[in-house]
Amino acid sequence: MSECPRVTLDAGRSLRSARWAVALRMLLGVCVSLGSATSLASLAVYVGKDLTRDGSVMLAGFGDEPSSHWLSIVPRRQHPEGATIEVGADGPAGWGNALPGERIRIPQPRETFRYISMDYSEFAGFPAPLTNGGMNEHGLGVRDVALFSREELVAMTPDPQRGPHYADLARIALERARTAREALDVVVGLIERHGYTTYGGNSHVFADPEEGWVLLEFAGGRGLWVARRLGSDELWMNWRGYHELGYVQALPADWRNDPDYLASDHFISFAVDRGWHPPVAPGGSFDVIEAYARSEQYSDETEREALRVRAALEAAAGDIDLEMLMAHIHAAGRDSSGYGQVARLRAGLEADLRTLWVAPGPPITAPFIPWRIGVEAVPPEYQRHRYLTAGEDKRNISPGQRGIESTRYANRAVKRLLYLVEEHRDEFLPGVEAALAGFERQLRAAQPEVEQSARLLSEAGEPGLARRLLTEHANMAAGEGLRLIQDLAVGIEARTRARHGIRGPAP
Repeated sequence: MSECPRVTLDAGRSLRSARWAVALRMLLGVCVSLGSATSLASLAVYVGKDLTRDGSVMLAGFGDEPSSHWLSIVPRRQHPEGATIEVGADGPAGWGNALPGERIRIPQPRETFRYISMDYSEFAGFPAPLTNGGMNEHGLGVRDVALFSREELVAMTPDPQRGPHYADLARIALERARTAREALDVVVGLIERHGYTTYGGNSHVFADPEEGWVLLEFAGGRGLWVARRLGSDELWMNWRGYHELGYVQALPADWRNDPDYLASDHFISFAVDRGWHPPVAPGGSFDVIEAYARSEQYSDETEREALRVRAALEAAAGDIDLEMLMAHIHAAGRDSSGYGQVARLRAGLEADLRTLWVAPGPPITAPFIPWRIGVEAVPPEYQRHRYLTAGEDKRNISPGQRGIESTRYANRAVKRLLYLVEEHRDEFLPGVEAALAGFERQLRAAQPEVEQSARLLSEAGEPGLARRLLTEHANMAAGEGLRLIQDLAVGIEARTRARHGIRGPAP
């Protein structure tokens, strides 16, 4: 490409330190800790189809939640007329349990779509299972990352608040939408009809094989939201702060005449009436972050890291592929990153062959495994286990769960390897990185043959055999990935004991 791609960076999550988003003007940024090595943040990366090697849209990222994580493949379902689902919070929720909610029931459509997601058990008091998104049978990808609203908006939040929360919205978008724009319409429609339960604000990015939409949702119970289309020539990232004022963050005064923007009708007037933003002149723009987000200063270290990543992605524009995105997610992972995901969204692909690559734990020490929509079973090692599951410390294990608990939990195995590596990172991480990269390279090389075999079976009138093939391949890859994690941990533990000993907690 002769020109640099348009690149923006969006909001990030800081779970325990309550750090707030800021506006930093740059083409692309990657935040490191805002003054703390343990600062937490979710991540989402959108890559337009003009910037990828094969012309597919890509959506990648992870969530940061200190709880259990497990893989879910939810089938397409038919629902009876009049069916409803329960959404929202069921008591104290949000930061410091300061935003209590009340569960409500909303209508369920007659049919919901098949999708893959990584579920987890706890965040800010919201009831499990929770999700940051995933991918559905139509090639819709969904990611969620926090955005924190200004204090005055948080104070306006109704008590109790009612309506779907961030994970409800992500899941319902996967269940009901075929495209990124449909997902935006579904989520906005839910907020406008039923309200919104918040922990202090949020954002979503929706992507399909053609385009993406990013949606910012604000606290306060006033129905404040703004959205912007992401085109085929754009790179876009959510990560621990709002950056690049010229994109989602700058809403044109005449946004109603711009097909790339959408917002609630009173989005600008609400802030102007309260003195949070000066009146917007014709031809001008409204600074979304200045008006509605709570600001936080960024560090010099953050800016330096942002410039390094910007240079790497700009250099690869037009040649970005799965391997590159996986490498970025691996490098960004840490203990609080519950999983990693990379979706390669291709136009014209059969539903069963759509693939979500998932790392079953902190991606710094977890391989990405290819899970297709057509997969019919998840191995027990990748299902919900008791480890870190909210509420399990208060109950005995149920008899029905004992079989699952007898297996090695993939998420826990990844964390064990991570803790071994982090004790002597410079010594052990390079070898782990090389092992994961080699394993993933073999999996990627095998994918065309797997797809072709499944396609031939379907064309021969054997769709059931095709799904069985996809299931066996995914389960085999998952098993090999878990064995790799365990073998690496055994070797590193032996070397650690021989060279350094096992460090105990400080007295």
